[in-house]
Amino acid sequence: MHRFIKALRLAADSSRTGGFTNALHQNRMPVVMRAITGVVLSAGLSIASADRSPLVIVSTAKTDTVIQQVPLTGTVTSARIARVSAEVSGQVEAVNVEVGDRVETGTALVELDRTVEQLTLEALQASTRQARTELADAKRRYNDARRLREQKNISENELRLREAEVEIDSATLAQKQAEEERQQARVDRHTLRAPFNGVISERLTESGEWIEPGNPVLRLVAVDELRIEFQVPQEFYASINMHSTLSVTLDALPDREFAGTIVTVVPVSDTNSRSFLIHAKVDTGDAKLTPGMSVHGKLNLATGSQAIVIPRDAILRHPDGRVTVWVINPEKEPPTVSERRVTTGHSFDGQITIHEGIQAGDVIVVRGNEYLQDGQQVRLQRLE
Repeated sequence: MHRFIKALRLAADSSRTGGFTNALHQNRMPVVMRAITGVVLSAGLSIASADRSPLVIVSTAKTDTVIQQVPLTGTVTSARIARVSAEVSGQVEAVNVEVGDRVETGTALVELDRTVEQLTLEALQASTRQARTELADAKRRYNDARRLREQKNISENELRLREAEVEIDSATLAQKQAEEERQQARVDRHTLRAPFNGVISERLTESGEWIEPGNPVLRLVAVDELRIEFQVPQEFYASINMHSTLSVTLDALPDREFAGTIVTVVPVSDTNSRSFLIHAKVDTGDAKLTPGMSVHGKLNLATGSQAIVIPRDAILRHPDGRVTVWVINPEKEPPTVSERRVTTGHSFDGQITIHEGIQAGDVIVVRGNEYLQDGQQVRLQRLE
């Protein structure tokens, strides 16, 4: 640039002279113009070169705790499933629900014929009413006897007799009431009610059928209390705990990932699959789960060891088997890149561990690393 300014000044001075100076000016003009042109082209090429430097996204390699990710396959299940059955035998009089119906706790689901039990109940109710009347009469006679005794008109023994009648009639009434309550319970057992809120998933009986105690008639599933069951290989049993994190994807929504929480670790291993069971809860927001859905999970287990960790996108795998990353040369200005061969380890949460090839603190190209060349100048932008 200084040469460019000097040439301009020389040209201006030459234009103000005459005669011999003009002739000299004519001889020197080609030289001056070539100098100006060279300076301008050199500056333009330098600017153009800087503008053409690719923009790359970079991140710093760091030492972090190594997390091992265990891939899992699971199923959405309900925390409460009931096969509704009768406590008494009888003929089905009515089935009040269909498969898919939502019911609340206490909803009458199935009615059994209760004609005989209802007649027995009504007879006991009449007997209870009679006992209640007899007790009231006994109490009235006792009160009359107590007044007569105060007037010395009856003996003490007769008063005690009236008092005994009240006690006997009270006991009789209590017995009748207990029999009535037991019979009422028998009648109530002819109505099968929902033990919790849920959805009818299966209907196993029809009106007119005879059922025995314990025979299931309906299947009820609590769809508001869902969980996910995963089978975990038994070699990870010692590493898992209630604080282990879990990420879940649904087959129905493969592009979305949800955070899961382990709620139960079943400490019993399946001898056939060599695995144990965990239950997890997942907040899926507006995404609805239904029992039976297939899901995939990634269980994150802390290994207790540390290693150099970089974003997985920084890794380049070549057809000849080489694994490399591009590293920023910090001593260069503008910065340049160089390719380094690395040895990788575990991958987890978009990160990967590096055993050899780079050190903590090295600045690594994460994006824009596909077409770089050794020594190439680049423009940097930090990974957010």
